[in-house]
Amino acid sequence: MTGENEIRVMLVDDHTVVRSGLGAVIGAADGLLLVGEAGDGEEALRVCEKARPDVILMDLLMPRMDGVAATQAVLKTWPHIKVIALTSFAEKEYVEGALQAGATGYLLKNISAAELVAAIRRAVSGQPSLSPEAAQVLITKINQPAAVGYDITGREKEILNLMVDGLSNADIAGRLVVSQSTVKFHVSNILSKLGVASRTEAVALAIRHKLVK
Repeated sequence: MTGENEIRVMLVDDHTVVRSGLGAVIGAADGLLLVGEAGDGEEALRVCEKARPDVILMDLLMPRMDGVAATQAVLKTWPHIKVIALTSFAEKEYVEGALQAGATGYLLKNISAAELVAAIRRAVSGQPSLSPEAAQVLITKINQPAAVGYDITGREKEILNLMVDGLSNADIAGRLVVSQSTVKFHVSNILSKLGVASRTEAVALAIRHKLVK
């Protein structure tokens, strides 16, 4: 694979030695072409403008602009680019942050050269690559029950606060300058989302789980 068919790869890592090692892997792989390097997120944006990579291997912990912020910025301007987070950390906040920013994959730096090259090729085809550690983080998140009241809207939380204060639907309507039917609608939604059958239960649950101020 040569010329137009080569996968253009860019490296973003604040450690020169790491970039050198990754560059050697890419240089030795058939069909991959190293087109740019950067030592942090801000530099990555400047280099990306000229290099126009197909895939970016993105470190997460870097000075000035970290990998999550850089991933968001890159994809905002060049949404077609595939970003693979390549890091030494598998903590929940890093995995979720990178994937929420739009990264196609999340790999640890102990990956083999062959696995890395395969992940780059899969990324171009739109296929994600996750290290076992990153996959476990996502599985754990899926299996965890949602926090009580996580989906209550701002308006519903405002009304729930007034319910805790003991206000009736009529009082709440007067306080918020809305109709009683509107308040009744929101109260019904609150009870449904909290999985309770009465205002008293909703108030007790809200206080127990600190859903109100």
